Amino acid sequence: MTRHLIDAHLHLWELDRHPQPWIDPGSEIDRDFTASDAAGEIGAHGVADGVVVQADNSLSETEDLLAAAAAEPVIRAVVGWVDLLGDVPAQLARLRGLPGGEALVGIRHLAHLEPDPAWLLRPDATAGLTAVAEAGLVVELVVRAHQLPVVTKLVDALPAASFVLDHLGKPPLLAGGADLDRWRTDMADLAHRSNVVAKVSGLALEADQRGWSTASLRPAVDHALETFGPDRLMFGSDWPLVRLTRGYTAWWEAYLQLTAALGASEQEAIDHGTARRTYGIVRPWAGPHRRSLSAGYSPWRRL
Repeated sequence: MTRHLIDAHLHLWELDRHPQPWIDPGSEIDRDFTASDAAGEIGAHGVADGVVVQADNSLSETEDLLAAAAAEPVIRAVVGWVDLLGDVPAQLARLRGLPGGEALVGIRHLAHLEPDPAWLLRPDATAGLTAVAEAGLVVELVVRAHQLPVVTKLVDALPAASFVLDHLGKPPLLAGGADLDRWRTDMADLAHRSNVVAKVSGLALEADQRGWSTASLRPAVDHALETFGPDRLMFGSDWPLVRLTRGYTAWWEAYLQLTAALGASEQEAIDHGTARRTYGIVRPWAGPHRRSLSAGYSPWRRL
């Protein structure tokens, strides 16, 4: 069986326009990464389509990502950023009117970098996320493992929203022990909320970044499969950050091994079905066509 993958987690950046101060100078990701670079990387692994996710809390970066989606057919969807404490409907309307605006499918805020670990529960932030959901867009979440209870409270507060949890909530694979047990418990609790899906992505960054093995990632993936199930999980590379953990090929091969025991329909779900359904991508390997998410549309209506 040929496995058709959508890469649901890619980043692009031009450092002169959007500096990434967290990048170590001289590291493997301390340079520009363009849409053309992304197309070449995923294409080399037989991955036909990708979802680009914001890496900077700025409207200008989101504008650039939408322009990249308009120019590069492999970018089928964009998860961007808006100021959740501002006029969210006005910001979304302007972004949707730009070239590539029809590719905007979700909004993410770098909540894991906020000094307040419960920033997402601020009333003004929650109001902004409500406006995102009312516009038919997905609420994407990047948090650290200790913030998972915050995510559960947020999901309970916004039952009509559709949520995507990035990187399985960053399981503390390197720490292990009680920290990993706490992650298991929190993930199992979150999985009871049916309006949340999660990305199998970025896991090697939470393990021994250069010395990880497929076996060292298996506890996180097996637990996610047990609690969320393949039809609420999706593949992502976290490129170009994956270059810090032995590269795209190593992660792609590990993912295929970690999901090899799944049945054909289960593989189809985690490989591309969940991403296609969540982000409104018409087909995971068919040309430059994409679904336009108009105001009021929710991909969860097709569950």
